[in-house]
Amino acid sequence: MDKSFLKLLANSVKENWNLPAFSNYMGETYTYGQFAERMVQLRMMLDAAQVKPGEKVALIGRNSAGWAMDFFGILAAGRVAVPILHDFKPSSVHHIINHSGSKALIVANSVWENLDNAQLEDLNIIMKVDDLKVLYAKREKLMIPDLCKFLYARRYPSALRFEDVQFHRDKPEELALLSYTSGTSGFSKGVMIPYRAMWGNARFGMDELTALKPGVHVISILPMAHMYGLAFEVCTEVCRGVHVHFLTRTPSPRVIAETFVKYSPSLIVAVPLVLEKIIKKNVFPVLESPRVKLLSHIPIVKGRIHKMVRDKLMKSLGGRFYEAVVGGAAFSSDVEHFLHDINFPYTVGYGMTECAPLISYADYHTFREGSVGRAIPRMEVRIDSDDPQNIVGEIQVRGVNVMLGYYKNPSATREAFTKDGWLRTGDLGTLDAEGNLFIRGRSKNMLLGPSGQNIYPEEIEDALNQKLYVGESLIVSRDDKLVALIHPDLERMDLAGIQQSSFVPALPGRV
Repeated sequence: MDKSFLKLLANSVKENWNLPAFSNYMGETYTYGQFAERMVQLRMMLDAAQVKPGEKVALIGRNSAGWAMDFFGILAAGRVAVPILHDFKPSSVHHIINHSGSKALIVANSVWENLDNAQLEDLNIIMKVDDLKVLYAKREKLMIPDLCKFLYARRYPSALRFEDVQFHRDKPEELALLSYTSGTSGFSKGVMIPYRAMWGNARFGMDELTALKPGVHVISILPMAHMYGLAFEVCTEVCRGVHVHFLTRTPSPRVIAETFVKYSPSLIVAVPLVLEKIIKKNVFPVLESPRVKLLSHIPIVKGRIHKMVRDKLMKSLGGRFYEAVVGGAAFSSDVEHFLHDINFPYTVGYGMTECAPLISYADYHTFREGSVGRAIPRMEVRIDSDDPQNIVGEIQVRGVNVMLGYYKNPSATREAFTKDGWLRTGDLGTLDAEGNLFIRGRSKNMLLGPSGQNIYPEEIEDALNQKLYVGESLIVSRDDKLVALIHPDLERMDLAGIQQSSFVPALPGRV
């Protein structure tokens, strides 16, 4: 099998030339053919600015069609992408651009106005995400767009045709992007993602997520500067000819609801918080009413109630999706149990930035409640334990999705791998006889109890988060005792008529 990510991309662009590729919320739509034109234009701009193949191009802004086209354009031009979260502080943005050695910056206006160009001395060119307008160039900036327009018109006198599409020929071990998102491994480091990892994730999605077909809709909610959103709301979809919709703003519950109902996505990729908010605020209060509680004791009525809730929940999310894939954080056990109980089509996957990101997954038909699926094709999982089924140990992985290492940080890279080449995830878990993986906590978070027992704060936090008016909680150790820091669910308290002034948020509770 040809393990080329850019070949998957090029084939999809050619095969789906006239289909819509990207749409901005209440804005423009771009076909795959127009997407190809944008990538050619970006390549010409980088060439004109003397940004050489293999050099870094930083990209920062909210999710948008322009962001997506520029990201793929960077790779197609043989440069290395450096995606940066749009809400990072200017000092962090300056550091990442300089540390990565980026020679070009593609930036949103809202971010650019807060940056200091004097601290970005190595950049050859700075362009806007929306339209590639030149904001700064070492060469005369008016010269670059004029030169590119002339070259484009001469090279494609009629129009760009799908036969003209030629992308960089990527190699499996070649660096595709640097991800500086903090991810699951602690403080921010530049994770070096090779093309084989991009291919591994996209190939898995194309083979296993069968709901993704040319022309169907998917809504991008997660930030594309994170590997989870990038890989499974955009990269896999583009390689399948899917129409991706970007919210282009903070995804408020109202905007999300409107967009899901309007476009009826075929697949939902989400963090737990999205489903937890919907269920805890709109479903649980109804089920907790005295009348419904009483009726729920009658088996046949309980089944009808569950079907009604399931149908309503499905409809609120567009009604046509095959499954909801949940990942990126721990899932509330009470919410997950409820979804399992009403036969809602959900599954939970597991990954990390260092694996671009996927490690394990299972289709919702075979998914086991409480797990995070099974190791995906071309990836292996082991537990560093004498009895992986019963004794918790560190989860270690190896396979095609694993990073090259941390950029300019050989010591951190060495620490990240075992002597026999397995990546240390830092997560603790067990593995059952069928290969289902269960996350038990983080190795750095584990606390030692007074009698020597291992205490996993995540388990206590999960129990606390199921309480009626608890929004979020954090367990810490103070003076040989466990202390719970609790942030109340203020919205739910308001609905219940509880005075917030009677609650002191800063007061920790003893566990």
